[in-house]
Amino acid sequence: MTDSTQSPSPQGREGTDHDQWLRDEPGALGRVFAPVAGYGVTLSSIFRPTVTELYPFEKPVLMPRYHGRHQLNRYDDGLEKCIGCELCAWACPADAIYVEAAPNTPEAQYSPGERYGRVYQINYLRCIFCGMCIEACPTRALTMTHEIDELVGPTRTGLIYDKPDLLAPVPDGALAAPHPMVEGTEDGDYYRGAVTGATQTQIDWVHERRPEDPTLATARPVPAPRGAARKETVHS
Repeated sequence: MTDSTQSPSPQGREGTDHDQWLRDEPGALGRVFAPVAGYGVTLSSIFRPTVTELYPFEKPVLMPRYHGRHQLNRYDDGLEKCIGCELCAWACPADAIYVEAAPNTPEAQYSPGERYGRVYQINYLRCIFCGMCIEACPTRALTMTHEIDELVGPTRTGLIYDKPDLLAPVPDGALAAPHPMVEGTEDGDYYRGAVTGATQTQIDWVHERRPEDPTLATARPVPAPRGAARKETVHS
């Protein structure tokens, strides 16, 4: 059987005027300016004042939690916070961080504890600035600064930052590593913030072995932590 209620085809519709939606033909003036009509927005904006940021002449306003270039921090006496645990490298989803650890020795103590980061590299060709590396760091050695760096360069090797490029400056009144830990202290004293600067014993140690060290001229001795002094007394 055939369905007798089939809807009529579009061609069979009556009273439908599709031409009513067509635009009217342009007049003589419209045809003259038709070739440049597409530049109307450009021509109307060309004489307006510039509203873009004038970087680098004016620093941009950044969000409080902006993730900038990485930084390897130091303690208040100048020792490095990085202990070479490589947790940042393991946490990096882009495999942009490379760390090699080395043991601290009595004559070359770079950080509290047994090890320090001898080699530290960040490949900014891979880094996605996610911040997972700083979350993984157990000593807050690695943080991200609130600064814009022009992470560009003429060569690919120039975007691989080594430890000297990432290491924070020596704090005011502190000594450049290596030098011994504050007398009578342990790793936990550094992590808890008990060390507030370089002591006279540390200054004397550096002066004896590196008399030309420029940080000796600005070093300001502070007393050793009270808890550290008690530990020294107990062990003596």
